[in-house]
Formats: sequence, C-alpha cells, structure tokens
Amino acid sequence: MSQTPPLERAAIVLAAVVLAIAVIALASGVFAGADSATVSTQSAAGLHFADQGDARLAPGLPHPPYDSTPPTSGPHRFATITGDGTRLRDDQILTAIAAGNVIVFYGTTRPPAALVRLAGPFTPALARTGLAVIFAPRRGVHGLVAIAWTRMLRAASASDPLLSQFIRSRLGIPGR
Repeated sequence: MSQTPPLERAAIVLAAVVLAIAVIALASGVFAGADSATVSTQSAAGLHFADQGDARLAPGLPHPPYDSTPPTSGPHRFATITGDGTRLRDDQILTAIAAGNVIVFYGTTRPPAALVRLAGPFTPALARTGLAVIFAPRRGVHGLVAIAWTRMLRAASASDPLLSQFIRSRLGIPGR
C-alpha cells in the first residue's frame, strides 16, 4: 500500500475547499432568486413588495409581469382616476399609488358603509396631491385589500384597526 505524497494531499485538500466554496456560491445565487419578495407577517405597514419602478410605458409596449395582484409598483401608462367606487385598470392603480394615494379594494357590489366613512370624500384634485383614499370594487377580493406603493394590507373589514393605521402611515397622517 503506497501513501499519497504530502504535496498531492495538499492539492486535493485545496481542490476540495475551492469546490465547496463554488458550490455554496452557486447554491446561494440559485436560491436567492427564488426568495419571495414579501415578508411573512402582516403589520400596519402591510406586506412589502420589491419596488419595480415607476417608468412610463410607451404606447404599444406590453405591461411587464407584476409581482403582486393588484400591482403595488411597476411600469405603466399615465391614467388618472376621476372618481371612486369604479373598477380600476392597472395603469390607473399604479398612477394613483405612485402619486402617494392609498386604494382600498372590496369584493362586494357596493362599498361597505364603514369604508366610505373611512375613505372620506374623493376629488380628482385630492388624488393629484397624493392624499386620497380611493375605494374600488375588484373581483376575487374577500374582505378588503388596501394598497400603497410597494405595500399591501388585507383586512377583514373597514373596522380593522390595521386598516386605518395603514392608511394613516401611508398618507403621512399622524396617529394616536
């Protein structure tokens, strides 16, 4: 039985270390790409999504895939909202929340009365300043879904204290 010379053993150990580092680096890159953009807990700050930018899409260019539904950021065409209580297109949603507004979606045919009281009166001028709470129907919503730029909060009802905290914090209104 022959023994491996010391120089050869050192080369084998070095090659094993280099291979281990390469495997770790590769695995870290692969799994980091599969990491979810959201946090796992919900607070008044809501779920946080990656900022996909606020680029303006030229006419004819397709919308990119957004990382949330409804979208909380991303390229879009400028499209204003002239009233609340109506279905919104993604371009209107993104234009409104890019300005600083909060949108609250509901899944019923009429908005809950408590939501109307919470949202207050809507005016296009207020929405242009980024200080509006806009409510809109959306298929598939159970309870309420509030969104702001890169944020989303799900609430069972308009009386959920996290909903009012979310709205105040996103609009910069001091709370209690």
